[in-house]
Amino acid sequence: MSYPRNEYGNEQPKKYWSLQEAKVKIAAYCAYQDRCQREVRTKLHEKGIYGEQAEELISEMISENFLNEERFAQSFVRGRFRLKKWGRNKILQELKIKGVSPNCIKSGMKEIDPEEYFQILCQVAEKKWTMTKETDSFKRKYKVQQYLMSRGFEMDLILEVMEGGDFLQNLFKDSN
Repeated sequence: MSYPRNEYGNEQPKKYWSLQEAKVKIAAYCAYQDRCQREVRTKLHEKGIYGEQAEELISEMISENFLNEERFAQSFVRGRFRLKKWGRNKILQELKIKGVSPNCIKSGMKEIDPEEYFQILCQVAEKKWTMTKETDSFKRKYKVQQYLMSRGFEMDLILEVMEGGDFLQNLFKDSN
């Protein structure tokens, strides 16, 4: 059986933006969804706009309120917490990777309500506990703890849920 060969000469060259085109496209890019400065800088770089021109466009987007890193951090935290059910540690790490300033990170992390946070931690723990097929209760508990840590939840809260959580105590008693 033979496969058709790729013709390497037929690739389309990358389309670069003019400055006027970049302003319109970046405004639309930022209006569609909150972005951080690093994402916008990367997009401009992909389209052939570097250095001083890129920084001028970014500052223009900030002045016209298309680009607001504090707003980005707040919406990022809300989305990752409520929709993806990530813990504080994972959210914090992702914001740092995206190059968000510490003040904006602090502002964004205020979006997490401590009571709702603990409630979501309990829900995620309970779901993982019921889905884990391990028969040895010690190994099962370890697997759930590791999973919760990988989701970014703090170890002290995980232990509080695992030791004092009513649902886990009831499940733990049922499995013995």
